Amino acid sequence: MVMRTRRSRATLFGLAATLAAGLLAGCGSSGGEQKPDNRITVWSQENLPPRVAATEKVIGRFERETGVKVDLVGVDEAQLPQLIMSAAAAGKLPDVIGAVPMGQVWQMYGNGLLNTEVADKIVKDLHPGTFNANALSLTQDGGARLAVPSDAWLQLLVYRKDLFAKAGLPAPDSYRSARKAAAALDKGGRDGISLATDPSDVFTQQSFEDLALANDCQLVDDAGEPALDSPACRAAFAAYDDLARKHGAPGTQSVDTTRATYFSGRSSMMVWSSFLLDELAGLRSDALPSCPECKNDPKFLARNTGVVTSLQGPDGKEPAQFGEITSWAVTRTAETGASQKFIEYMMGKGYEDWFGMAPEGKIPVRTGTPQAPGSFQRAWRAGVMGVDHRESLQKAYPSALLDQLVRGVSDMKRWGLTQGQGALVGATNGELPVAKAIGAMTSGQLSPDEAAKEANDEVAALQKSLQ
Repeated sequence: MVMRTRRSRATLFGLAATLAAGLLAGCGSSGGEQKPDNRITVWSQENLPPRVAATEKVIGRFERETGVKVDLVGVDEAQLPQLIMSAAAAGKLPDVIGAVPMGQVWQMYGNGLLNTEVADKIVKDLHPGTFNANALSLTQDGGARLAVPSDAWLQLLVYRKDLFAKAGLPAPDSYRSARKAAAALDKGGRDGISLATDPSDVFTQQSFEDLALANDCQLVDDAGEPALDSPACRAAFAAYDDLARKHGAPGTQSVDTTRATYFSGRSSMMVWSSFLLDELAGLRSDALPSCPECKNDPKFLARNTGVVTSLQGPDGKEPAQFGEITSWAVTRTAETGASQKFIEYMMGKGYEDWFGMAPEGKIPVRTGTPQAPGSFQRAWRAGVMGVDHRESLQKAYPSALLDQLVRGVSDMKRWGLTQGQGALVGATNGELPVAKAIGAMTSGQLSPDEAAKEANDEVAALQKSLQ
C-alpha cells in the first residue's frame, strides 16, 4: 500500500510536469519576450521579511540608477514548482527568479521555461573567469548556460573538539573515524551524533546525500539509470543507519531537533548546513546554544566546535562535499534587456548587499571583478551575520574555517546533474524517496540493503513518470 501510494504521487508529479510542458507549448502569446516596457517582475526565494526588506533597498538603488521598475514578489521554495506551472498556464511568468536551487533550475530548463541565451550573455559580460568554475559547471548543460550562479551554502559535519581531544580521537573526516567517534562518545547521557531521520523533510535527503557522495554513491550511473542499490550506496545506507539509529537520539530527528540536541550539549557531532554558523555564535536569540558551559560562556560551543567540510568513504576515491548553489534564472518570456540589467546589477553593484543578507549561508560564487579580483570574497569575510546580535564572519570564526568554506564550493558535488538528470533531481526533492527509505530504515522497518533497494525502486518509478 505504501509503495502504491508513493508511486501514484510520483505519477501525478510526472503528469503535472507533462501538463506544464503542454500548457507552455500552447501559450502562443507568451512564447517569447513581451513588448518592452522597462518594468520587470522578480520572484525571490529569499522571502523572509528581513531579506525581502534588504532586497528592496538594493532594488531601490537599481531603479534610480537605471529607470527600470521592479516588482518584487517573495515566494516559498516548496511552492515554486506549482506557482511556475500556474503562471506558465496563465501566460504570466515572472521575468526573473532569484535564489533558485539547482534542482529547480533544471526542472524549469527541462520544461522549456528558461532563456538560456540571456543567462549566457550575462555570465560572459561579467567575465566567466570571475566566477567559481565548479558553480558554472553545475549550472550548465553542455553548452547551455541554464542560469547565473549567485551564491552557495555547504553541508557540514560539526563536532566537539574538546570531547574528541579528551578521548584521543581524530577529526571525523571519514566513515571510519566518524563511526568510531560516534560509538566512543555515545555515553554519559550524550549521543554520538545528531543526524536527520525525518522521512518528510528534504533535509534528511540532503544529509544522506552528503554521506553518500563521500562513498561515491550516486543517484544514477553514467548511463542515467538509477544506482541507489549499488554496493557503494548499500554501504552508505549501512553507515547512515549505524550513525543515526545506533548512536543518534531516539525518535524521528528533524532539522530543528538535530540542532537543538547539539546546542544543548547532548550530542558530540551533527550534520547541518553552513546556515548554522550565526546561531552557533550566539547571534540569534531564538536558537541559542544551551549547553551547561554555555550559560556562563555563550561562545563556548562555537569555540569548541570543529568543522569537516569533506568526508570520504571506503569506496570513495577522494573526499566529497555536498552543498547547494542558488542562481538567478531568466524565464523564456522575460523582457530581456531589463532583466539582463537587473541581474548584472545584483551580481555587481548590489552583490555585496545580496550575499551580505546571510553570509553564513550565501558564500559568493563570483569572487570579484576584472578590475578588483577577489573583492567579493574579501567583502564576504567581513560580512556581518546574525539577527538579534551582529558580528562579522572573520571575527566570529578563524580564517582557516572561512578558507574551508570557500574551498568547499570548488569541491562541491551533486547527484544526477553531471549525468544530465537535473529534472529527476528536482523531482526527488519533491517526492523524497531517499528520505522515506531513511526514515523506515532508522525506525527498524527496513534493513540498510532493503532501504537502498526501496529508494532505488522509487527513483526508477519517478524517472519513468517524467519521461
